[in-house]
Formats: sequence, structure tokens, C-alpha cells
Amino acid sequence: MKVTQQLHDLGQSLWLDNISRETLRDGTLASLIADYAVTGLTSNPTIFEKAMSEGDAYDDAIAKMAREGRSTEDLFFALAVEDLQQAADLFLPAHEASNGVDGWASLEVSPLLVDDTQGTIRSAASLARQANRRNLFIKIPGTPAGVPAIEESIYAGVPINVTLLFSREQYLAAAEAYMKGIERRLNDGKSPVVESVASLFVSRWDTGVKDTVSPDYQNKLGIAIAMRTYKAYRELLESPRWKKLAAAGAHPQRLLWASTGTKDPKAPETLYVEALAAPDTIDTMPSKTLKAFAEHGKVGATMPRDGGFCEQTIEEIRRQGVDIEALAAKLQADGGDAFAKSWHSLLGGLEEKVTRLTATSPS
Repeated sequence: MKVTQQLHDLGQSLWLDNISRETLRDGTLASLIADYAVTGLTSNPTIFEKAMSEGDAYDDAIAKMAREGRSTEDLFFALAVEDLQQAADLFLPAHEASNGVDGWASLEVSPLLVDDTQGTIRSAASLARQANRRNLFIKIPGTPAGVPAIEESIYAGVPINVTLLFSREQYLAAAEAYMKGIERRLNDGKSPVVESVASLFVSRWDTGVKDTVSPDYQNKLGIAIAMRTYKAYRELLESPRWKKLAAAGAHPQRLLWASTGTKDPKAPETLYVEALAAPDTIDTMPSKTLKAFAEHGKVGATMPRDGGFCEQTIEEIRRQGVDIEALAAKLQADGGDAFAKSWHSLLGGLEEKVTRLTATSPS
């Protein structure tokens, strides 16, 4: 049995953290679904910046839409939605087989809305209507302004992938928003089935402390934070509050491991994938990481539900001078800034392509 199928069989979904028009056209994504047990896909502004800046796969569509007079932002979302609609259609069998729990693609709201609650709510609803796919998540960051937007969007029936979570506390705030949205729906006689995932970023923790912690604790903080968060996730699913919602028909907001590509060239490519094996979770990974795991990864012990050694690791790293809470806030803010930077670069690149393509193509 393939190692990717082993992960799938223990209850963890494997999603691809990548998309491009070329991988849709040439059958790469379809092959990953068939050969690697991939059952979902995530995207973000950085991924689309790379996809749209390389090659000419988008050029015809860009030229056509530009002649229609669309703004650069509208043009981007139209292109992204086209890609993600195709991906969502490829994942529809997995979606149907899992009763809607698996088989999702994800599209992020503009990162410029990171501090705009009402703008995020409006954008999430608009993008969901534009995409018109029942298995497409709208990604909202789990920031202070994003949390109330998550609750309102869930209440409105918009499936949400909560992104940019870095700590147990940030995860629990997102979970609270999800449950409040479902509880409000139940109180108003609406269906409690609105799917959501909560995406915890892992490897960026280790990048953030690589110049601070001792060699023995390199590449250990991200996994410890994930273990701590998984413990909180399991405890929430056993809580009376959640059991009441589950009895009413609600589905859990699954925990998703993001940023699982190894950043340290001295560490194994499969470091995070192997450490994060856990039932009832999702691991979204870059193409390179997925293929490395498929070629030489191993599935060993699953993540302990009680957190294992996570607190000892975190406390030792505290003693080495790391303020865990401050770093969590900084990582979230830096993540938002990085996506905003990619967003500006993406739109700037599209504007350049529009200028070039409309100058050389017939009107």
C-alpha cells in the first residue's frame, strides 16, 4: 500500500497546497488525485502570484477579460475562480463520498481586508456566489478582525477555511466563532451543516526561532505547537457543547496542518508530514513535499491526543528566550503582510500583462 494511502486510511486527508492552470490542463492534478490519494486543494495569493507570472497559460483569458474592461482585482478573481471551479469539480467524487467533509478547494479573500471585518464578510459572500461550487471554501484569516467575519459567514451559510492560525489560542478563537455561527443557525431554524476547517501554520514557527534556540531544539517548536493545538481540538470534540451540536447534525470544523514544507535544508523533507499524522485532520502540502513523502516517507505513530511532550518542549524553548505568545502574534501579522506583498506583486504583474497583451492583440 502506498504511504499516502496509509495516511488517508488512518483518517487524515492529504490536500495539495498548490494550483496552476497548467496542472489542470496537463492532468497533473488528476494524476495526484488518482495516484497519491489527494482529496483537496488550498491556494493563497503567493501561490497564484507564482502561477500567473510564469508562462503564458493565462494570457488568452487575461487579454479577453481586459478587453471587457474589468479591474485588475476583478480580473484576478475571475481567473482564480475558473481554476478553482475546475479543481472543485475534480474533487467532487471525494466530496460526495465523504458526505461533504472532504473534497474541497479553497479561495482566499483579498489580504488587504485583514483588518476589515465587514469588508471580509461581504467579500466572502460575493466570492462564494461567484464560484458557485458547493465544495469550495472561502479563506478568512483568523485575525482579530477576521474572527467575527468567520462567525457571520458561517451563520450566512458560507463554508470557511480559517487561515493564518499559529497557536492553540488563535485556533480556539476560530473554533468559537464557528460554533457560535452554527448555534445561531440552529436557533433560527437553519441547517447546522456548514463546513469549515481551521488551518494551523507549522513550519514558520521553526523559521522564526532558528537564530534563537539551541541546535537540540531546532525544528521542534512547530511540531510542539501543533501537538498542543491537536490536544485542544480533541478536547473540544469531547466537550458537551460540541456534542450537542453534533447531535443536531453539525460536522466538526476539522483541524488542518498548513506550512508543512520543510524550510531547513538540513532537515528531512518529510519532517512535518510524518510528525503530523493524526486522525480527523488534514495535511495540505506543497507538490515537492507531497512527492518526497510519497517516495520515501513513513507513517509511524500518530500524534498523541494528550499532547505528548509538547509542553516540555515549549517550556524549554521559553527558557531559551522565546516569548511564545508574542511570537504567535508576530507570525500571524507577518503572514498577513507576506500575503499582502504577494497580492500587490500579483496585481502589478497582471497589470503589466494586460498592458502588453492588449497592445499586441486585436480589440
